[in-house]
Amino acid sequence: MMRRLLLLLAFALAANLPQIACAHEVRPGYLELRQTGAETWSVLWKVPAQGEMRLSIHPRFPEGCALAGEPIALWAAGAYTERRSIACKGGFVGRPIGIDGLSATMTDVLVRMEGLDAKTQTTRLTPSAPSFVVEAAPKAMAVARTYLVLGVEHILLGIDHLLFVLALLILVKGTRRLIWTVTAFTLAHSLTLAGATLGFVHVPGPPVEAAIALSIVFVAAEIVHNRQGMQGLTERFPWIVAFTFGLLHGFGFASALSQVGLPQTAIPVALLFFNVGVEIGQLLFIAFVFAVVALARRVMRRFAVPQPGWGWRVAPYAIGSVAAFWSIQRIAAF
Repeated sequence: MMRRLLLLLAFALAANLPQIACAHEVRPGYLELRQTGAETWSVLWKVPAQGEMRLSIHPRFPEGCALAGEPIALWAAGAYTERRSIACKGGFVGRPIGIDGLSATMTDVLVRMEGLDAKTQTTRLTPSAPSFVVEAAPKAMAVARTYLVLGVEHILLGIDHLLFVLALLILVKGTRRLIWTVTAFTLAHSLTLAGATLGFVHVPGPPVEAAIALSIVFVAAEIVHNRQGMQGLTERFPWIVAFTFGLLHGFGFASALSQVGLPQTAIPVALLFFNVGVEIGQLLFIAFVFAVVALARRVMRRFAVPQPGWGWRVAPYAIGSVAAFWSIQRIAAF
């Protein structure tokens, strides 16, 4: 019965993919201010974009601050990036910085400030809190807290990653095997996330995203084969399959993290807590799945809900079809 309930949950998730998939594309903006003189700063402003269309959000600096020169603009990697300088009489300490237009969006903006003394302040702005006041002495845990939240948000909005995990939950039998499988997936994507972010490994983003979609197609097909009595590779060696595809998903996490950027003076902390956030989000999702299954099982027993013999086919075919569409879409974007 648990498998049937997982299949039902998978179908419900897949049925809402058009709406949820959009949320995965809402990446955070990034504003970096690096002090170059007593009252001068270099500005890096990165905004999510599709082609030559970008989010209509703009930094708002305190009164007395003036942007200098023409911006150097670049459209690349799904983002609009702008570099320029700013002069701010009296500095920023104790004064507000905000993002105009942010309250009308569904995205966040990560703001990072670095002074001449190399001390940094990292703040996450949201539609409900689109501004902040610059601190004289930034809190030591600000970077950890910000990147932890970013990690949790990324995995919970990453519908492709969640579908892969859900497919594993449907396919793998036994608690011990499931624990080993999820552990292998976690270890693998942690390795490639760290390797890619620290620059030890470089893999182009579009092929990775296409391969992630194909990994979901593969596991969906394995569910069908399993229910038809054929023992596939994932059924026999689930941890090996989870580890192999986990490497791909780690590159996907690294690509998302590169869109935001890392504080150069706190890369290990930011990377560690982003990864911890991803793991927390993944565990929250797994806990949610089992809670829904337990509740649905109780309801079905109480009301004697019929379970058609063909019902198990709906979820894997829905997941596989959407993942196949993603594969074609992402390959076409090369």
